[in-house]
Amino acid sequence: MALFTTGEAVAVELPIARIPTRAAAFVIDLIIQLIGGLLLVLVFEALLVAADADSAWRDAAVLVGMVSALIGYPVLFETFSRGRSLGKMMVGLRVVRADGGPVDFRHAVTRGLSGIVDFWMLGTGLIAIVVSMCSPQGRRIGDALAGTVVVHDRSRLPFAALAIAPPWLAAWSRQLDLSGLPEDLALSTRQYLVRFRTLTPAVQDQLGRALVIAVCASLRTPPPNGYPPLHILGAILAERQRRAIPPVPMSAPAQPPTPAQAVAWTH
Repeated sequence: MALFTTGEAVAVELPIARIPTRAAAFVIDLIIQLIGGLLLVLVFEALLVAADADSAWRDAAVLVGMVSALIGYPVLFETFSRGRSLGKMMVGLRVVRADGGPVDFRHAVTRGLSGIVDFWMLGTGLIAIVVSMCSPQGRRIGDALAGTVVVHDRSRLPFAALAIAPPWLAAWSRQLDLSGLPEDLALSTRQYLVRFRTLTPAVQDQLGRALVIAVCASLRTPPPNGYPPLHILGAILAERQRRAIPPVPMSAPAQPPTPAQAVAWTH
């Protein structure tokens, strides 16, 4: 596993793809490339024979067909499928940027051209294997030049349906006039709560405090003292959602939390 910090300061932990799975994807892609290159060569030769071209043109057709298959194939697939060739799709791998984001054409071209050195210079892929083994993130030369990493593909995080308020702020949030809370600020608050565990600690605190100031200013109420932003924002958003759905029977008022309870709610 490796920790990536995105441009939005989101800490994402992704499993790095190592040589065995990358080799399996490479073999699958190589078979597809050879078949595709052979078909291109046959098509070019058929056209050249029909045009009564000389042998030099036929040699050029072979070169163009093989280069198109060996370089054009990974470049096109990794560009349009956001980092996945057919081989990578089959074994569950994906190429991502060094910050965990999706790759684009520039990254794919750099990786494709660098494959000449990584795989075809010695004809064995030995350079790619040695360089990958020496890299903590399993990067070959093409990855280092393009600023990419190959990782095991991951599923999307589920989106939380409802915010849950800490019981010790329920009474405070129930007396708020929430009509002054703008929709865009409520959406930003919801996104913060959903993404809280993926944010770095510094951003958890800084972004949370900024949201608390903005939300409480729009509600014209001071924030309660002694509670972290996660508790305050969770209480406000949960109360907003509670008013938007049919009420349910309430239990007896909760007692203020012990320090251990507050920590448990946060984590």
